[in-house]
Amino acid sequence: MRSLHSWRAALAAGLWLLAPVLPAQAREPSANTLTYEQLEVFARVLSYVENNYVDAVDERQLMQGAIQGMLGTLDPHTVFMPPEVFKEMKIDTSGEYGGVGLELAPEGDGFRVSSSIEDTPASRAGIRVGDELVAIDGERTRGLSHVEVMQRMRGPAGKRVLLTIMREGFSAPRELALIRDHVRIISVEGALYGGIAHVKVKSFQDRTAFYLRKELDRLRAQNGDKPLRGAVLDLRNNPGGLLEQAVAVSDLWLPGNLTIVSTRGRNPSQTTEERSKDRDTEPDYPLVVLVNAGSASASEIVAGALQDHGRATILGTQTFGKGSVQTVIELEDGSGLKLTVARYYTPKGRSIQEKGITPDYQVAESATGERAAKDETREKDLERHFKAEPGAASEDAPVVKARRFTEEPRAWDVTAKLTDHQLQVALNYLNGLTRGTRPPMKASSATP
Repeated sequence: MRSLHSWRAALAAGLWLLAPVLPAQAREPSANTLTYEQLEVFARVLSYVENNYVDAVDERQLMQGAIQGMLGTLDPHTVFMPPEVFKEMKIDTSGEYGGVGLELAPEGDGFRVSSSIEDTPASRAGIRVGDELVAIDGERTRGLSHVEVMQRMRGPAGKRVLLTIMREGFSAPRELALIRDHVRIISVEGALYGGIAHVKVKSFQDRTAFYLRKELDRLRAQNGDKPLRGAVLDLRNNPGGLLEQAVAVSDLWLPGNLTIVSTRGRNPSQTTEERSKDRDTEPDYPLVVLVNAGSASASEIVAGALQDHGRATILGTQTFGKGSVQTVIELEDGSGLKLTVARYYTPKGRSIQEKGITPDYQVAESATGERAAKDETREKDLERHFKAEPGAASEDAPVVKARRFTEEPRAWDVTAKLTDHQLQVALNYLNGLTRGTRPPMKASSATP
């Protein structure tokens, strides 16, 4: 950690660089002058706290708090990540780490297993979803943060970790000694329904497009190497991730040289356009994209691109509405800065910020009706969210109005027992298209 003197030296250097060279006559304060004056105030407050606060203070914690406070005046997606949080973020996007293969959900002061990844030390040891994680290497998890718990479970492959698990039916917690292994989080999973593929993309990590293509090939093989009759791309509750992977996933279903997404920022370097490549394109089978309020960012890029080019029918509910691009900057001490640098737009110039993607057909999460709107938080509900840039979208950008089926597509034996209503409707829709019993296209209007 840098010493107090080094912090002050760096701050003094910054003040000197920002100080304007004033002519002899007085002049109006410039932006640099105001910044200089505010930094002087900051340095004075820092000095008062360090020298006079009732208890000794942690310099590192003070500076990180100051940075977080500054970024807290900007949009909710611009954040400072201390080294331990930044490390976890990199693991999440890489999808690979040394550990036991458990995902946890906070519950009260403790944690329960939300997922036990298949063929990992945790699943092989019999740890189940719903188990309570009581302790790690003898240290209780109650009172620890989620980041602290995950860090304690992770480590080099081949190293031992002792987990204490409590489960309904156990008379007392049980200790399990696990040997850490290389764990890869696969962001894609799929299933085959009567020749129609259902591929769910959980997030956009490194190699998501690779695993998606691999899963489609696996389902084709499962289909007796016959062409797929259609596919459902499930992006529900997918919070986004890497922009490059959103582009690559869109490219799977689009022919070459079509715009997938454009970004526009204050700096010219942040104004870009991503286009599809004319290779390895999936066959032109019918495609449905499932979305909901949890579909955000990269998910909305994919849904918007496939909708604008008429390649897919979008089913579900209105998406989250995060139409901003963040760049991630690694800082010298191992911390990270996630900074909003641009807005993104669909191929036809639609801005997604605040609005989201409107499905072609609105389909409720359950057969009984919509979930209450108050339960669905979206971008427009977040504090400090910024507005869609006025006039930035193309004047020719289409306005999509969600419709409802006057009569939902007819079920068939393959889907009759499905409890996932939206997936059932999507599969029935595709089955109707490919069996010649096209579902009713006449639809009533619906409020998105």
